[in-house]
Amino acid sequence: MNIDHIKISRILNKITSHQDADSYVVCWVQNGVKGIEINKTLYKNVSNAVFFLNTSYEWKIIKNDSTTSSGIVLFIPKDILNHPTFNKLHITEVRLFSNNEIPKINLSPGIETRIQSIFEMLDELISTNLKHREEAIVSLLNTFFIYCDGKCNIKSVISDNNSKSALVYKFKKTMDKRISEYHRVSEYASILNVSDKYLNECVNSVLGVSAKSLITEQLVMRSRYALKFTDKSFKEIAFELGFSSPDYFSSFCKAQMGISPTQLRNS
Repeated sequence: MNIDHIKISRILNKITSHQDADSYVVCWVQNGVKGIEINKTLYKNVSNAVFFLNTSYEWKIIKNDSTTSSGIVLFIPKDILNHPTFNKLHITEVRLFSNNEIPKINLSPGIETRIQSIFEMLDELISTNLKHREEAIVSLLNTFFIYCDGKCNIKSVISDNNSKSALVYKFKKTMDKRISEYHRVSEYASILNVSDKYLNECVNSVLGVSAKSLITEQLVMRSRYALKFTDKSFKEIAFELGFSSPDYFSSFCKAQMGISPTQLRNS
């Protein structure tokens, strides 16, 4: 396994293209991209998505301009996926890099900053000779795959115009922005102009969980972060997250995490 052949580059030029018979490619496309051309077919509306490309694909990313970065391209030597660390990952079992279709994953808004941090740490490690460097790089790749494979993200294929996936992504994006205002499925359904039943049906079809469970998961994540990494009072956190009272917030924490806000903050 040759860790030194891992490469990370930013999408800066108007056209980014490279083909390597020995490396898989992960393209994380952010903003300012006109489209991605794969095997001479141009796909548009690809912002905020991760693409997994095997060695047989000819590809190029076409930008609107070349003034700012529009994402990151990660080159992974093929033999690295044979590392035992990746054996149990679903993302390896389905062999995303050798699929006949072109897998696309729309990242949940809250996951983007974590992915950015992973790529930054990978790039830093690749350029050093630190002790245990290989283990750290494999661990970061593993973390990246886990995030991509998680239920927070929406998997599809690049040619897929699935209306259910599109609705679920809108729901998750709206939830990320307005979770402090709305905690009910019916409120998000109203914003998205669909029925509660249809929104739940779409979320369950795409992600295999209920819409309510995603709302709860988001509240749990934000509650844990605020309690462990800020000095805000329980009252401040409760009202900022849209709970009607500190007592209700405390009951939510106990019900969903099994411990009180005080216990979580002191743990």
